[in-house]
Amino acid sequence: MFKTNEYFDGQVKSIAFSTANGPATMGVMAAGEYEFGTSTVEHMTVISGSMVVQLPDEQDWKEFKPFDMFIVPKDRKFKLRIASDAAYFCLYL
Repeated sequence: MFKTNEYFDGQVKSIAFSTANGPATMGVMAAGEYEFGTSTVEHMTVISGSMVVQLPDEQDWKEFKPFDMFIVPKDRKFKLRIASDAAYFCLYL
């Protein structure tokens, strides 16, 4: 069934579920700055709002808007800046 996750004192919430392509989450992030670590390759798609992301080994930050997708390698950390509430879909491969 579904599993709910909560991070950063409730500022980030997600619901985990299974898809034909593998495990996934749908979630929301409140305005703020976050750093996440990965245990698998993550394919993250912005659903609403925008995310400014600093990917591993990159100095620059890049903005991702609805329907943009970015990939984070396994066992890496990445940072996000969220200006206003945003939603995302993440597929774990």
